[in-house]
Amino acid sequence: MFQSITAQIQDFKRYALTTIPRQALSLWMTCQWQQSSCQWQLNSSAKHSIKIKEIVLFDDVLALSADCPFYGEGFQMLAQTGGTISQPQAIGRCPDDSHYRIPSEAGFHSSYNYILLSPRENHHILLGFSSCFRFSGTFRLSANGRLKIIVDCEDLPLAGFSHWQGELLVILEGTEPALLLHQYGQLINQNHVARKQSLQSQNTPSGWCSWYHYYADLHEADISENLQQMRQQFTALDYLLIDDGYQAYMGDWLTPSPRFGAGLAGIVEQIHRAGVKPALWVAPFIAEGNSAIFKQHPDWFVKDENGAPLAAEKVTYGGWRCTPWYVLDGTHPQVQKHLKTLMRYLHQALGITLFKLDANFWGAIHGGYFYDPTATRIEAYRRGMAAICEGAGESFLLGCNAPLWPSLGMVNGMRVGDDVERNGDRFYQIAQEILHRSWQNQVLWINDPDCITLENVQQQIATPEQYRLHLLTVLACNGLLVAGDRLAGLSETSREQLAKLLNNEFAGLPTEFKNRDFRHATIVKGKATLHLLFNWENDAVVINLPVEAAQKAQGFFGDELLSASVNKVSVHIAARSAAALIIK
Repeated sequence: MFQSITAQIQDFKRYALTTIPRQALSLWMTCQWQQSSCQWQLNSSAKHSIKIKEIVLFDDVLALSADCPFYGEGFQMLAQTGGTISQPQAIGRCPDDSHYRIPSEAGFHSSYNYILLSPRENHHILLGFSSCFRFSGTFRLSANGRLKIIVDCEDLPLAGFSHWQGELLVILEGTEPALLLHQYGQLINQNHVARKQSLQSQNTPSGWCSWYHYYADLHEADISENLQQMRQQFTALDYLLIDDGYQAYMGDWLTPSPRFGAGLAGIVEQIHRAGVKPALWVAPFIAEGNSAIFKQHPDWFVKDENGAPLAAEKVTYGGWRCTPWYVLDGTHPQVQKHLKTLMRYLHQALGITLFKLDANFWGAIHGGYFYDPTATRIEAYRRGMAAICEGAGESFLLGCNAPLWPSLGMVNGMRVGDDVERNGDRFYQIAQEILHRSWQNQVLWINDPDCITLENVQQQIATPEQYRLHLLTVLACNGLLVAGDRLAGLSETSREQLAKLLNNEFAGLPTEFKNRDFRHATIVKGKATLHLLFNWENDAVVINLPVEAAQKAQGFFGDELLSASVNKVSVHIAARSAAALIIK
């Protein structure tokens, strides 16, 4: 079996599906394999254009058992799948097909970008796309092991006597999933150069974010209060991130809410004067119906079948507030100019150097019509992002609620888990999401685990053991570190824990998991090893780690339940919690 699946996929006769089946006779495909990568091309000998629905790179039943473990990436940040071939299980809270309503084929589970199959403990198969410039790659799996590798062509026309060159397909097989993912990351980097500074750990930002205490009810006084705390007691935090709530309307990012009397420029200047770096939340691709940009420029937006601006809720998830959302068309030259001008003003005139770009998924919305009728939704998104990158200059761009592979090379950091909510179930879910994507950190971008929260708020209550799981997830992520509590409300214990994370000697170093159950990870610095231990069970556990005679073990936070004996240290971990210790 070890070589048969690779050979089976390589030998498959690829073809295109067209809206008019007989037109497919004028099409043929070429494919060139270079080691593990396939470069394919669709060619046309027709005199006229032909609309292409999708390209089938593979369609056959694999010799895999129904209980073969499986991981599938999502198109969108909030979608991931685990489980087995016959029983796929959502890891993320918002699946692509049900929540975002991305069309899927009946009888198949759709994953995007890459899948990882594990037929045996020492045999793993990674199938993925190592580029995403124009087309989205999909892996459709049925319960009986039938696999379709599909390129979505969105019914776009292939001109007569022309060709399309597609995204590279990768097949990797081996005994270690971590090694396959490392190899895959290197192949992606050959096609998508990481955005400048994104992989330099010394530039990994830290800061405070307004959303997770104040949410949309944000006032200028709230910014001022936390700014004062940062200046006096939390000097290790670099950025103050003004999140959603500062603007009058979604889409009008320079028009302040009545709660911001000094306006955006005034509050940003206040941040500068305090010696803190300002950061800003922007949802660049969306606007609400009451916004000035929508009223003044309806022609800038993605259209529906009648030529009117498309309300996102007609085809996908409509958004979390101020709906309906309408989507700026990244293929429109005036939209590109607008995005570039907006970001240039925020960066150059106001001196903002970090942007949290939210709701990016809608920039790649499906089911609409673009100004450029030949563009895919991937191209629409990447053209808009290219304008944002140009305007933002050297700023750190953080992707959030984003289409993952279409963002390659376009962002410095990427949110890799759901929004933090202070309860045990959400902490558990986020941990699973983030740890499955841990290999992407410092390879594709800097991983963002969202905010670290340490205090309960109204209707969000967690136990100390649940907060410990959250703390260790952020520590294992080893990416961005952003505090989300009201700083003045932190207890002494929470202040000490935050300080420990901010002064972590293992920051920026690779986190390596022993296997895919994500129970034990290590981060090594010199002679010291940080052990991160996760208990996913509903009962407490004791884990024993070997310790050599000359070594000592100490808890990372100083309050871990450790007991030492000859040649080992025992770590007591509560149900669905975690522990960290350093052995050196």
